[in-house]
Amino acid sequence: MPPGITTLAADAPTLSAANTGFMLICSALVMIMTPGLAFFYGGMVRVKSTLNMLMMSFISLGIVTILWVLYGFSLAFGTDIGSLIGWSSDFAGLSGIGITQLWDGYTIPVYVFAVFQLMFAIITPALISGALADRVKFTSWALFVVLWVTVVYFPVAHWVWGAGGWLFELGVIDFAGGTAVHINAGAAALGVILVIGKRVGFKKDPMRPHSLPLVMLGAGLLWFGWFGFNAGSWLGNDDGVGAVMFVNTQVATAAAMLAWLGYEKLRHGSFTTLGAASGAVAGLVAITPSGGAISPLGAIAVGAIAGVLCAMAVGLKYKFGYDDSLDVVGVHLVGGIAGSLLIGFFATGGVQSDAKGLFYGGGLDQLGKQAVGVFAVLAYSLVVSAALAFLLDRTIGMRVDEDDEISGIDQVEHAETAYDFSGAGGGAAPRTASAPASETTAAAQTKKVDA
Repeated sequence: MPPGITTLAADAPTLSAANTGFMLICSALVMIMTPGLAFFYGGMVRVKSTLNMLMMSFISLGIVTILWVLYGFSLAFGTDIGSLIGWSSDFAGLSGIGITQLWDGYTIPVYVFAVFQLMFAIITPALISGALADRVKFTSWALFVVLWVTVVYFPVAHWVWGAGGWLFELGVIDFAGGTAVHINAGAAALGVILVIGKRVGFKKDPMRPHSLPLVMLGAGLLWFGWFGFNAGSWLGNDDGVGAVMFVNTQVATAAAMLAWLGYEKLRHGSFTTLGAASGAVAGLVAITPSGGAISPLGAIAVGAIAGVLCAMAVGLKYKFGYDDSLDVVGVHLVGGIAGSLLIGFFATGGVQSDAKGLFYGGGLDQLGKQAVGVFAVLAYSLVVSAALAFLLDRTIGMRVDEDDEISGIDQVEHAETAYDFSGAGGGAAPRTASAPASETTAAAQTKKVDA
């Protein structure tokens, strides 16, 4: 994603209605990804945790929106301070921005850029929630989101995309969020689960998804919204780069889904719907940083590699004993690392920049830059996220009680259940010679359904 750039007055762009409309549509597409993620995660948990999983995504829409307006946009995209953070008083509260004021070097208003970036800020902490399913207090989660976006996401977004950010100045390529979004969220998820521990019954109970149709619906919404996430990150349609990113998004996602399914067929003997959905998401993650730097053939390679690596990685939690409930580490952290590092091999030098990867005669220079970006974000997010979780756990507590976890976090935290089976009894029982009508009616009225 290109940050703002300074241009001479004679070359200053004018507002483009076409680019502005396009970016507003892309912003809406990215927004729908958060409800899509909620369905994706909600279908993967057991029925007793469905609402909590949905709410952990939806609350991010509320919290992060307000923080972004108050100070988040200014911290992430304000005037650079020491290559680590930004700040512009005009951006705080979005109070000093003219309605036609353009984002530096582009043909879209600052308001449009701000709202597009807001949707990225919203979905990133929501991604973390999948690793924590079944066991986190909702109040603690909401407070974690406040703290995490403030001290992790906003600074990292400035490093990667902000004018003057140290990773941007280094030349790290991250078209739409491989480091700032996916590695950031995946490393945070790992840090938190190492602090709060495993679910009751981990590696003993099957904990199977309760609704694979919901999972597939969520994956479809994510795939759909991801075109705005990726193609919109060039901030306009004037040079064709966004179109290449759109194509590469589709190609890599398809390749990753097929690769994941092929791996699980060879490894486990079946093509599963959960595998198809997870493979698609793995491809979307991997192409996010790389799609503006590679060709469609490169996108096939990136997607296929990420599909296999992520399919292999989701099983590591059983080997190493960390309870990543819905495979955030296996898909987002591993997929983000793969997509970011593969730029160092497959960058053609002919799309978003002239940087070339190893396979196109560029040597190891770009790969080294990508590695710095990957491991800097990974280490910072892992350590700080674990520290935040530890702080909350030792003060207000992060986990619900064991009995509440077993009985179901939906009822405890939200006083609701996802499905109401109270009216599922059907019609009245037929009358028989041995049972008078009054007894039959009474039996029907007292019939209970086990929900």
